[in-house]
Amino acid sequence: MNDQPVTLIDQRVIEANALVPVIRAFGEKTGLETAKAVVQKTHENASRAYGRACAEKMGSNTLADLAEVVRNWAKGGALEEEVIELTKTRYAFNVTRCRYAEKYRKLGMAEFGYCLSCCRDEPFAEGFNPDIRFERRQTIMEGAPYCDFKFFLDT
Repeated sequence: MNDQPVTLIDQRVIEANALVPVIRAFGEKTGLETAKAVVQKTHENASRAYGRACAEKMGSNTLADLAEVVRNWAKGGALEEEVIELTKTRYAFNVTRCRYAEKYRKLGMAEFGYCLSCCRDEPFAEGFNPDIRFERRQTIMEGAPYCDFKFFLDT
């Protein structure tokens, strides 16, 4: 028996292997974009709830706390990040390597990557702290050279 916890990236691969065939089958009946939108909305709602749970567990929901949670997303080399700024009101970083995107590509599931993973980021921040604003203009998952994450906390 393996007592090692499943990393987040391994969890996403397991989910993708289970969900993508369902998305494709549902997409044959409703259209692929509709099927992806249903999955994305479900992930967004779950991520918002997870953000609330994380803040509650931490007992705080500052940007420094958010940065601590985000570091967990990168465990096991899943993300390579370059922190640009971390203050009480701004947290900005670029993801320069995304193994999530690499895994989805390798599995032939790149077109599902956004609705399986990236779509979770903004709702997570909303759940973590409703006063945090999130901005991201591009993702590696969608073909950009890096992901540009920016979180703002208006005080």
